[in-house]
Amino acid sequence: MDRHQASASATDAAAPPVDERRRLPRTDVLLADPRLDAAALRLGRDFVKEVVARVQDRARTGEVPVAEIADRAVAALPATASALRPVLNATGVLLHTNLGRAPLSEAARDAVVAASGTTDVELDLATGARSRRGRSALDALRRAVPAAGDAHVVNNGAAALVLAATALAQGREIVVSRGEMVEIGDGFRLPDLLVSTGARLREVGTTNRTTRADYEAAIGPDTGFILKIHPSNFRVTGFTSEASVTELAGLGVPVIADIGSGLLTPEPALPGEPDATTWLRAGASLVTASGDKLLGGPQCGLLLGDADLVRRLARHPLARALRVDKLTLAALEATVRGPLTPTVAALRADVAELRERAQRLAAMLRADGVDSRGVDSEAVVGGGGAPGVTLPSAAVSLPAEYAARLRQADPAVMTRVENGRCLLDLRAVPEEADAQLAEAVRQSGPAEDTATTGTGS
Repeated sequence: MDRHQASASATDAAAPPVDERRRLPRTDVLLADPRLDAAALRLGRDFVKEVVARVQDRARTGEVPVAEIADRAVAALPATASALRPVLNATGVLLHTNLGRAPLSEAARDAVVAASGTTDVELDLATGARSRRGRSALDALRRAVPAAGDAHVVNNGAAALVLAATALAQGREIVVSRGEMVEIGDGFRLPDLLVSTGARLREVGTTNRTTRADYEAAIGPDTGFILKIHPSNFRVTGFTSEASVTELAGLGVPVIADIGSGLLTPEPALPGEPDATTWLRAGASLVTASGDKLLGGPQCGLLLGDADLVRRLARHPLARALRVDKLTLAALEATVRGPLTPTVAALRADVAELRERAQRLAAMLRADGVDSRGVDSEAVVGGGGAPGVTLPSAAVSLPAEYAARLRQADPAVMTRVENGRCLLDLRAVPEEADAQLAEAVRQSGPAEDTATTGTGS
């Protein structure tokens, strides 16, 4: 080796290694990856480009190897262009408000997909003329509740009450029991909601006792209607009494009855929960309810009752601002006409079968080294329905650390922590999701000394 070759070799040996971040691929090169190119067609090029840019930034800081940028970007892409993620509800709260309350049935999901394009939502295809909006969904409601002369649908249960109060009592009085002046959640109070319509509230009775005579004494020329509210998110026990719909119906003014949780007919699993059919037959002029609670459908507000009264509300100018879209109408119709909803299936689940599932899942997970066991549990309805009612259930018990980890799994799982253990209550988890639930636990790894906990109720 001559002197020049020796010098070159020494220089090469002394040269520092090239930082691989200097070889960071350009964005357009990454987007040409067939997997990312296909995702751009499905999710939108700008959306995919943002995900790629975030992974590139992590590569610049050394957090992600340059060679793995494309793979990491593909892994970070969501299933849809929406940020909403599917979640398995293992909280034991059947209608969990933070999880969107009632999960739609397969029939309702199919109906939503079918209605997502152009539809005959306001068109009579036989004549080519305009028709009543959502006529088939309204027909399904009338068939399900023959005691109702007609039906109307708005965008949620609170909107149903607002429409009734605006149309029937603006500038007039609504007679209501003090014991039924509820807060409906997230700080919204029913009195404030009703007063915002321009109606005046005439409160009668006391918190724990209100009689027919209290209502009768308050009725006068300015009375718009009597409002009967089912306290669906609390219970008053002890020395209590309330006037029934039957008693109020004989006082000579309309009775608007809000059942809240949305049962159209009596539910054997919840004998104490009111339903639209029973209250209409008892004499209510109009029943209002939510569609995304015990009915098991999409978020909407139902108005069922006297045909002339319902049509009057449907023609009120405010009804236009509160109307629902074609997707809601499609999901509602399929819910009412279709098979049992996941909500009803969860309500009526056999506790022996739940226990068997919990024991089977726990055994599978123990075989994978997870500290798990099947235990008895108690579930609740939630979502402002059946307050105080508990449903016997079964759960898989894990170390508390799993609660936080499972929220980051795929699919995400919401649980509850009780007595220092993470419980995966199975009453609201369909059996066909058991394999997904087990895989999510495996993804979360064996519990270690992390002391990270969380709650899902």
